[in-house]
Amino acid sequence: MSITAERKQELIKKFAIKEGDTGSPEVQVAILTERINNLTDHFKTNKKDNHSRRGLLTMVATRRKLLDYARSKSEARYTKLITELGIRR
Repeated sequence: MSITAERKQELIKKFAIKEGDTGSPEVQVAILTERINNLTDHFKTNKKDNHSRRGLLTMVATRRKLLDYARSKSEARYTKLITELGIRR
């Protein structure tokens, strides 16, 4: 269910704006998207896992807030981010 350390480092390298960047909205959204995708796969086999479903909903809300923030700061970076991640918004 969770994301591996290697995969997290790959996402940080890919979406970082500068060296050592782990807190930018792009990196945070990429990591959240990976975790959301993993949980979505988990729910295909565990339909009654409502405790994890609540965590999924909070992750989706957090990602939406970060995307709104990224959009308010730079429209170009926002559109690049959602196209790279394949998020439909």
